[in-house]
Amino acid sequence: MCACVVLMVGMVAAINLAVPMLAASDLRPSASALIWIVDTYVVFFACLVIPGGAAGDRFGRKGVLLAGLALFALGALLSAITPNVPFLLAGRAITGIGAAAVLPNTLALLLHAVPAERKGVTIATWASMTGIGGVAGNAGGGAVLAGGSWRWLFAAAVPISLVLVALVARIAPVSPRHERPLSPLGAILLVGASVALLLGIVEGPEAGWTSPIVLAGFAGSVVLFALWTFVELKAEHPLLDPRLFRVPALRSACLGMTAIFFGMFALFYVNASFLQYGKGFGVLPTGLGIIPLTVPVILGARHVGKLVQRFGVDVAIAFLLCGSGLLGLSTSDALTPYPVYAAWLVLTGVGVTLALPTLSAAISGSLPPAQAGVGAGLQATTREFGSALGVAVIGTVLTGRFVAALPEDIRETHDPHTVAQALAVTAPGRSPEVISAFVTGASTALRVIGVSVLVLGALVVLQSRLSRDTK
Repeated sequence: MCACVVLMVGMVAAINLAVPMLAASDLRPSASALIWIVDTYVVFFACLVIPGGAAGDRFGRKGVLLAGLALFALGALLSAITPNVPFLLAGRAITGIGAAAVLPNTLALLLHAVPAERKGVTIATWASMTGIGGVAGNAGGGAVLAGGSWRWLFAAAVPISLVLVALVARIAPVSPRHERPLSPLGAILLVGASVALLLGIVEGPEAGWTSPIVLAGFAGSVVLFALWTFVELKAEHPLLDPRLFRVPALRSACLGMTAIFFGMFALFYVNASFLQYGKGFGVLPTGLGIIPLTVPVILGARHVGKLVQRFGVDVAIAFLLCGSGLLGLSTSDALTPYPVYAAWLVLTGVGVTLALPTLSAAISGSLPPAQAGVGAGLQATTREFGSALGVAVIGTVLTGRFVAALPEDIRETHDPHTVAQALAVTAPGRSPEVISAFVTGASTALRVIGVSVLVLGALVVLQSRLSRDTK
């Protein structure tokens, strides 16, 4: 079960390493297409993880988990052999649907399989796999991509998925089924609303912020989110009841979880390209280069609870450290020594480490025990939605600032929107100008993300304190 979690989460991290390769590939993706290649998986993962858990309850967790792994393998295979960008996006969507079926049912099967006295340790071990998945995705993905082709990243996921299918089929127990309704309409509306929102954000720099596609994306997201709310309020057994967000503590914790993953995955997206383009790292050193961020998460997660109890660490400190670390990273350029860069990563990681257990406990503690499954699904949804939103926002800001920072003759003659496009149309002697424009764009994008995390953190703290004062 833990290996399944590492694979699902690792793929979220690993794809960022392949962005420079994809940009220079024969697919010739645009800047917005690169963001969609990363985000399509995460969007379907985020929006369908609660229905995935409900499907496991209804049809059998082992069967749904096996189906999810098979879908994941199929999507990875389609992505590996893709002839064009739309085909690749379809493959990424299928892998995301598979991941949404896998993740919630791994924990459900574990809790069914272990005795009551081991459930606390089992949940902690399972939760730590998300951090290990990030490390495995960066290190393992870097090792695979060092072979020279982005297609190998997806191809490598196929045999791993099939091995896990065989292991799950042989080892995992069959758990009881429950008549839990699925509400497919609610799931479809949530996916549609999320895609429409990201469409408006992602397409803005290339299509123009007042273009029909961007305005339609934002308007469509408002309409679809409103319809989703209406459908879920009317449903006898909603998958995610919007009324839950009337609870101030739950509302602020969900916003906080979204904000933390917004910042972390925005950093993952820009870090891979910055280390490769800006500092000249190879793909494997780039994968290893993010590890200082994850070390505090892996090593410190189990100690945070005791730290909070002993010293009363406030979530405000977590957001301050995370936002400050991102702002520190925004000051980096090609001449910044890697140890300095790594120190800012560690600071960011410490903030994430302090935030996650506190926010997770706040979400769980805001719901009655009978809704523990809803709380777990809500945590997964807010994490993945924050990740998708972070990638979309930082990719959008990065593209806009990069284009503006390019030399005027390159910008007006060729209108490139990615580093690969700009390098392909300029003389080799002018490559430093292109790289400099990219570093400028990356710095601005990280600065926007850092400030956003600080502002969102302030809102979370304000909301939580107001809710305590009104009790």
